[in-house]
Amino acid sequence: MTEFTRRSSLILGATALGAAAIPAGDAFAEVDDVPTANVKPLDYKLEKGAALRVLRPAKFVDPDQVYWDINTKKYTQATGIEVKTDYLSWEEMRPQEAVTANTGAGPDIIIGFSSDPQIYASKIHDMTDLAEYLGAKYGGWFKLAELYGQKWGSKRWISIPIGGGAGPTVYRISWVKQAGFNDIPDDLDGFLKLCQALQKIGHPCGFSLGHALGDANGYASWLLWTHGAYLVDEKGKIAIDSKETLAAMKYAIEMQKTMIAGTLSWNDAGNNKAYAAGQISLTFNGVSIYYANKASPDPAQQAIAADTGHKLQPRGVSKTNVQSATPLNAMVFTHTKYPNAAKDYIRFMMEKEQYGPWLTNCIGYWSEPLKAYAKMKFWTDDPKLGPYAGAMDTVYYDGYKGPITPASSAVAANYTVVDMFASVVTGNATPEAAVKLAAKQAERYYKTA
Repeated sequence: MTEFTRRSSLILGATALGAAAIPAGDAFAEVDDVPTANVKPLDYKLEKGAALRVLRPAKFVDPDQVYWDINTKKYTQATGIEVKTDYLSWEEMRPQEAVTANTGAGPDIIIGFSSDPQIYASKIHDMTDLAEYLGAKYGGWFKLAELYGQKWGSKRWISIPIGGGAGPTVYRISWVKQAGFNDIPDDLDGFLKLCQALQKIGHPCGFSLGHALGDANGYASWLLWTHGAYLVDEKGKIAIDSKETLAAMKYAIEMQKTMIAGTLSWNDAGNNKAYAAGQISLTFNGVSIYYANKASPDPAQQAIAADTGHKLQPRGVSKTNVQSATPLNAMVFTHTKYPNAAKDYIRFMMEKEQYGPWLTNCIGYWSEPLKAYAKMKFWTDDPKLGPYAGAMDTVYYDGYKGPITPASSAVAANYTVVDMFASVVTGNATPEAAVKLAAKQAERYYKTA
């Protein structure tokens, strides 16, 4: 079985997709369906002799890199500015960002994650002019893009959100029906009953509570938010020790009983592999599960894709969509000799002629930060992509409801909330003891931030 993960390239057909494999017409997909406003163009004075180095996360689906490289080549052809893009795994990105920030040397542009710009705010260029231009031209920014792109507590943009990776409910349609359900319930009691019914017919669900950067933190956050719990309040005070969190942990215990064995040791590949193998019927994940099976030459995998449905995560007690996303954020570091060229390159990559084909061909792995791109036809051509469109239109984020700071990143990176739930579902701690330990750990990060 091929291993499909968010950390490595997915397979298109029998071989990995390369730039040469893409028909020429596909590289410049139709983008007339993107509504734009008549906005005065930005006029960056490009530095003489400019050359740029870009560091960004490695591809999750092959078109991510293929179309990024195509667009970068177009920029060089248009401006004469050479741009070299290096791709690193997710795990390697943050250490390299720290080295760049601390040494004042390295890539001119780093496309990092979520709250990274808050950490390096004093070492990156102001991006307000570019953000305002893009927002005015492309219908405005979604809320999550504003939260992560602006320096917390201000309207000053310190990064340009490129896109967000979301994880709605991914499920086998026929097995859900076999369990007696026509749809995925939006309430917690109904969702638990569905998972219990799936387990009873031999098709359990699976959610990671291991040290999985995306999946485990996503599931743990969902457990909190759907019960009305949160890590910190609006002023940054630790608020996780609450009756709502205790209720979330008791719910997690019941959910764990419905799952396939081994989820507590899953990394981000765990649910992808289990779903592709037919071992689980339901999980939260990016579009990679659907993408990989749909693109496979194996008829059995294609049948799984045809039987796969997507739906926004159940809301529980929340009045709004609890499904969040992990944004990519483009930062221009102050050590660059070519800040104008760096900002112009980001502008170019976000314009519809480049961004449209990139977004379209990733078929939903990245969700758009600018509202106009939600109008693109591919989102509705395949109705199964619907829950990924507009994924950045949410008020939930790492460290909700508090400020986005290095502390909120540290809590996620150190799996504080994940480990809290894991200790309870394994019976290694009571809910009361686990929540107090998590609060103590989170307090330490917030005090030192």
